[in-house]
Amino acid sequence: MARPLSLAPGISTDRNFDQIVKFLKPILILVLLFVGAFALAQPAGQAAPVPSINVDFGQGSDRDQLTTSLRILAILTVLSIAPAILILTTAFTRIIIILSLTRTAIGAQNIPPNQVLIGLSLFLTFYVMAPTYNRVYTEAVVPYSRAESPISFDEAVKRAEMPLKEFMLRNTYESDLKMFQEFRKQSPKTRADIDILSLVPAFVISELKTAFIIGFYIFVPFIIIDLIVASVLMGMGMMMMPPIVVSLPAKILVFVLADGWAVLVRAILSGYLT
Repeated sequence: MARPLSLAPGISTDRNFDQIVKFLKPILILVLLFVGAFALAQPAGQAAPVPSINVDFGQGSDRDQLTTSLRILAILTVLSIAPAILILTTAFTRIIIILSLTRTAIGAQNIPPNQVLIGLSLFLTFYVMAPTYNRVYTEAVVPYSRAESPISFDEAVKRAEMPLKEFMLRNTYESDLKMFQEFRKQSPKTRADIDILSLVPAFVISELKTAFIIGFYIFVPFIIIDLIVASVLMGMGMMMMPPIVVSLPAKILVFVLADGWAVLVRAILSGYLT
């Protein structure tokens, strides 16, 4: 549902802010690079090299040791919010909202349970994101972790950014992205020049917008069923009977006969994979 992106020439950046971004950006990409790629793309039975971090509290002899300690602390802080980063840069947001709105439209308050909806959303997210993280693994993780002639960390970050940017740009509205770029006074010439710190919130807002649009279309047929049931009960003089008592079984029956779950999942997947 995203529209094609048109970018104006010329780039203007805020130097003071970019110094902070220059340090935080590799840390964010490192989380997406190793956590996401190893979770979705690591072949079964193949051992992967795992980096080790040793934290020692003592007196530093120079500024380099202090800088290294602060960087390790920053990395550990980012790792603590890694689940939120992974959720907000994948298809999970749209999927869980659509499934939750479907349950609300049917009128079943806690059926399916939250654990079922979250589990289904996670597995659908893995299914959608597998091609993207496979590219991250083969193009960035493998060259960076190989024993002979590994690529530099900066090069690995650049290679890992591209698949993630391509996925998010396909599902981001142009107006949302331009809004964040205008606040930071950015005008990138190409898609590769788009700052990921502007792209991620624009992607999340676009996912929320798309999920609510789909949720509106899901609500329409169930509202019609509620109106019909309420009118029938009113015509029969059964004003004391709550319409939900009759409409809930009717909505469940219609949803099952229409193979609603399969249709809903097919619609979600087609929005990402076609």
